[in-house]
Amino acid sequence: MAIGSGSDRLMSDINVTPFVDVMLVLLIIFMVTAPMMVQGVDVALPEVSAQPMESEKENITVTIDRENNIYINDFQLPLTALRDKLENVMQGQPDREVFFRADKDVAYGMVVSVMAEIKAAGIEKLGMVTDPFDEDAADPSSGKKG
Repeated sequence: MAIGSGSDRLMSDINVTPFVDVMLVLLIIFMVTAPMMVQGVDVALPEVSAQPMESEKENITVTIDRENNIYINDFQLPLTALRDKLENVMQGQPDREVFFRADKDVAYGMVVSVMAEIKAAGIEKLGMVTDPFDEDAADPSSGKKG
């Protein structure tokens, strides 16, 4: 009996098949669940016929939804805390610009109150976010249904 004969050697190769199987399963799980993870505030914006603005940097968006809930991006807060939060977020940014979205069913007084808080926080540039106006849907003579 020879110890360590050529046919009794241990195999030192790593079997990667189970690793590849697990990675493919994880890839499929992430591909299926990623679209479901998108969150946001649902707002019915008013429609206007103005041209869209181009922006290269990411800006802060203040939103009022149908139930008068106020959000900075996706973070909900009360109206009383809006000014302080905006001052903290925009601190140290020389060109302060905020985009403002409000549901079309929100009362005008609420919109003006939020705009006043934004201005009181020292925001110099306030952009209003709207949906583009669909002329074909508004024109009954076009023959299209909207």
